Amino acid sequence: MFRAAAQRATKTTFTQSLLHRTTLQSSPPLKTPFRHFSTSPPSSPSPTPTPSSKEAEIRKYIGYTALLLVSGLVTYYSFPLPENAKHKKANFFKYEPLPEDLHTISNWSGSGLSPNGIGLQRNGMVNLALMDKILDVDRENKVVRVQAGIRVQELVDGIKEHGLTLQNFASIREQQIGGIVQVGAHGTGARLPPIDEQVISMKLVTPAKGTIEVSKEKDPELFYLARCGLGGLGVVAEVTIQCVERHELVEHTFVSNIDDIKKNHKKRLAENKHLKYLWIPYTDTVVVVSCNPVSKWKGPPKFKPKYTKDEALQQLRDLYLELLQKYRTVDIKAKSSEDKEQDISELSFTELRDKILAVDPLDKDLVVKANQAEADFWRKSEGYRVGWNDEILGFDCGGQQWVSETCFPSGTLAKPSMQDLEYMEELKQLIQNQKIPAPAPIEQRWTARSMSLMSPASSSVEDALFSWVGIIMYLPTLDARQRKEITEEFFHYRSLTMTRLWDKYSSYEHWAKIEVPKDKDELAALQARLKKRFPVDAYNEARMKLDPNRILSNRVIEKLFPLPQAN
Repeated sequence: MFRAAAQRATKTTFTQSLLHRTTLQSSPPLKTPFRHFSTSPPSSPSPTPTPSSKEAEIRKYIGYTALLLVSGLVTYYSFPLPENAKHKKANFFKYEPLPEDLHTISNWSGSGLSPNGIGLQRNGMVNLALMDKILDVDRENKVVRVQAGIRVQELVDGIKEHGLTLQNFASIREQQIGGIVQVGAHGTGARLPPIDEQVISMKLVTPAKGTIEVSKEKDPELFYLARCGLGGLGVVAEVTIQCVERHELVEHTFVSNIDDIKKNHKKRLAENKHLKYLWIPYTDTVVVVSCNPVSKWKGPPKFKPKYTKDEALQQLRDLYLELLQKYRTVDIKAKSSEDKEQDISELSFTELRDKILAVDPLDKDLVVKANQAEADFWRKSEGYRVGWNDEILGFDCGGQQWVSETCFPSGTLAKPSMQDLEYMEELKQLIQNQKIPAPAPIEQRWTARSMSLMSPASSSVEDALFSWVGIIMYLPTLDARQRKEITEEFFHYRSLTMTRLWDKYSSYEHWAKIEVPKDKDELAALQARLKKRFPVDAYNEARMKLDPNRILSNRVIEKLFPLPQAN
């Protein structure tokens, strides 16, 4: 659930959910040397050793000593200590020593779409970053075949010249195709399914069956299971994707309220190709963002903004300056002299929000003020934006943050159940009643169903509608104590939504954000709950056929889908 979303810096990439674990077999235990003692009764004196037996005993211990010395020398020269080791404090470690060329893996904007670690494995991982080629483009049928390590943005840039693009996008473009498919990632649009539904065939490298190709026509049962396979059924090597014509979109952003939302919700779902709501806790504000193709007849709308960028940011800037003035003589860990000297005019909306929250992220009153300032920002940012779909459908998620996103059914496109709005009303009321320092926004999106059996939006109903809701807490400080407190508060926040809302609305967490409980009873309850929603037995059966030695597995997979114990 943790995602480093604002940095946008190039970082070491990895294919999320494409797991590889090096199978480690421990050597058999060494037999402990032992001596044979006399079996004579205690009262009988032991025979005096002869000179030859004494020499044999001495030779034996000399041999043991030599063996230890040789082993020590071999170990020393095989695994030399760094030059500065004698200056370091000795520490006991739980895992094997880390390699010197260890790389940091950053999730979310570093191409990793698995904030919960479902794509991580300490013992070894497959990195497909160099498998990033577009292999084939069928312009007529709008189909492309790519290596799974290619990033979304690289793919989109590469097929522009053919007039093609992807049907839908998640919030960012840095993810690798193999990973974004495997965890069931999604964009938004009541008629548009999650991204895995764009895949029409894929090539898997499996430990037991080698390289296999699956599609709707070839082994469809495995295809629909492995398309959103969480990396546990094979390393995704190649993906064939159904694309669409490249097109421009008009994004319309405006501020609404719950009464207007209820009145026009069904119409907005039906009429907009892409739609999302940004709910601002402790306010009546709901930001509506819709995106639709540019009209061939009317062209883009003509619109003159009422406010400038500076005017839109003014309330956030005022709040930030007020906080700086208030705490100028107070030693606050979240503020530094560098922060105070930075030109406030250079700070973006998300940067200002981070700096405001950094003063005290868990102060509910401060969070309320920040949310009110954010609501004012959106009110003064109403308007239109025109661009290509891969440019328009992105979203600046802000700084480092904890996230929990759930997916639940909301009726059908023809007949929405309106449970998606009921869910949000209950969630906002829960936040207020419990005085949760919940920052903005709570993002709500919609998708059509997926035919992938392990997708959170899986359904046999053709026009099934699903809503996705994400709650967050930012980590705007590097102070370890403060980050720990934010983490604890976030998991309290998540726990309240889980106990009050999830079962009531048949809501399940996104695979890339689901967390494995430490408590055994809670883990057992989660396993049972997942089994009600997903074909866990079929998934585990496929795992045993394709990966009997669990080479592709990791802690998350093993905990969520435990295999039957062998007799």
